Amino acid sequence: MSSHTHSGPPLIPGSPVIAGLLLAAGGGRRLGGRPKALLPYRGRPLVENAVRVLREAGCGPVHVVLGASAAEVRERADLAGCVVVDNPDWAQGMGSSLRVGLTSLAGTGAGAALVSLVDQPGIGPVAVARVLAAYRSPTSLVAAAYDGERGHPVLFGADRWADIAATATGDKGARVHLARHAGELMLVECSDVAEAFDIDTPPDLARLL
Repeated sequence: MSSHTHSGPPLIPGSPVIAGLLLAAGGGRRLGGRPKALLPYRGRPLVENAVRVLREAGCGPVHVVLGASAAEVRERADLAGCVVVDNPDWAQGMGSSLRVGLTSLAGTGAGAALVSLVDQPGIGPVAVARVLAAYRSPTSLVAAAYDGERGHPVLFGADRWADIAATATGDKGARVHLARHAGELMLVECSDVAEAFDIDTPPDLARLL
């Protein structure tokens, strides 16, 4: 995969609106069916941490896609100021949540969507801000990298949303689009400021303490 690395502030005048898109629909099947959004982290639901990270990094607006136990998440988590959308097909995989989220962003005027996952608390505002800073235009395609390997968050310029939505099926998410456009992808190394682990299995829960 050809890629480019970058650090530093945007090269364009003014600050474009880059929306944060948080995928928080997972049912935590390998965690005994505990929805990931509600896993306890520092005394609060994990989804609140993920929203805070996006905001502190400079994303706005923040859209949150819920799925598993959506009503309970709305009740227990403070998502004030977020646009919260439900994905009734969340069990089909991340692709459906990505489609729902991108659809919710249509018409917002955002130049890009920065997509993050609720179950990666090791990725904080510094890493997210690095990816944001690499935005150039509505065709931008940027991802955080960890020791050279592509990870999250990923930034998709608005001109790419339609194709991503059309190809995001099952658990593939945006992988089809990313594979087709690998030569246009800019990787931003973040391993010095973040850890890209997921909370997927019971042993992973120790990383939330």
